[in-house]
Amino acid sequence: MTLSIEDRTARFTLAQEIAREAGALALGYFERLSTLAVEFKHGGQDVVSIADREVEVLIRARIAEAFPEDGVLGEEDGLVEGKSGVLWVVDPIDGTSPFLNGLSHWCVSIAVAFAGEAEIGVIYAPVSDEFFAGARGLGAFLNGAPIAVAPTRAIEDGLLGFGSNHRIPPEDVGRFVTVLLEAGGMFYRNGSGALMLAYVACGRLVGYYEQHINSWDCLAGLCLIKEAGGWHNDFLAGEGMLEGNRIAGGAPQMKAGLVALLEKAGASTETIA
Repeated sequence: MTLSIEDRTARFTLAQEIAREAGALALGYFERLSTLAVEFKHGGQDVVSIADREVEVLIRARIAEAFPEDGVLGEEDGLVEGKSGVLWVVDPIDGTSPFLNGLSHWCVSIAVAFAGEAEIGVIYAPVSDEFFAGARGLGAFLNGAPIAVAPTRAIEDGLLGFGSNHRIPPEDVGRFVTVLLEAGGMFYRNGSGALMLAYVACGRLVGYYEQHINSWDCLAGLCLIKEAGGWHNDFLAGEGMLEGNRIAGGAPQMKAGLVALLEKAGASTETIA
């Protein structure tokens, strides 16, 4: 079961409009960082500001106005179930730590899911004004131009996007980095999983791996990768939508190399191999 082309197109158009509006609001806050109050949600680097909350309020209001029966899952305000079967999955500012430290690597991430599949993915990085958009069967685009995953590079000659967080034991993170470097590879990390996934979709990174990530951080990026000719694991397996999951994806030719690295690091390859 899939969304009709009419329903998909209507929501794709709206997702792009909302992402630009949300990006403009977030950028306004970014330009006056010294005024923002910051809170720690769960310790470590898990922070939130008024910018995150107000941008999500805007996104939710725009969705409710256009599609009141759709559900919304957001990082800040959780799940509001709908009646249509369509679920919007949003991160108002992915990369809050870079955002609050005055770094440019943050974005607005908006996905639309239906029947367990990501139908739409939109990621907007306001500082660089890079706008990634894709929808199932319609392709993936950067600022209106078609994009594709890296055509030939693999683990040993490309950059692998890599995410980590304080939910994962440091020794697990260290083992994977060690085997990656031993294999001649190199990792890239900028603090925004969504933005790194967009970089995979346009061929800047050969792939991405993170032991645990939330759906609002990655679902839009996974849609982009698939529409750009890449692959990704079954992220939504089990309770992935609400509880998060392992994530792996990238250009087709790097899959075997990534699986080999995970096996050598003693990490599970379930839902990947």
